[in-house]
Amino acid sequence: MKRIAFICVHNSCRSQMAEAFGRVLGLNVFECVSAGTENREYINQDAVRIMKEIGIDMELHQKPKLIQYIPDVDIVVTMGCNVQCPTLACSYREDWGLEDPTGKSDEDFRITRGLIKSKMEDLIHRIKSNLI
Repeated sequence: MKRIAFICVHNSCRSQMAEAFGRVLGLNVFECVSAGTENREYINQDAVRIMKEIGIDMELHQKPKLIQYIPDVDIVVTMGCNVQCPTLACSYREDWGLEDPTGKSDEDFRITRGLIKSKMEDLIHRIKSNLI
């Protein structure tokens, strides 16, 4: 089973949402983890609330992690942080180009949630079809 890392700067919003969708939608398809390049003590509470609207509790099994403490991965997905993420050894890498909704409206968070879900469904399809 492939292991995927979802990476952004703070590992508090977009990458956490991606990990949560990966845990639910990618169950039995891949293992996943999220991490950031800067330390945060907690997950963005607006992201937590917006994910709970659709029945996904990110705080149940997740917490912010630094990139240097995650296990080896096969696939790296960056969120679109506009920064150079540290190099992680992997066989495949892609960037989702998502804007950070932090500090914006609930609707912005819902749009980001929908984009992440759509990109996750596409990623799962490509993995199942052995395209990655």
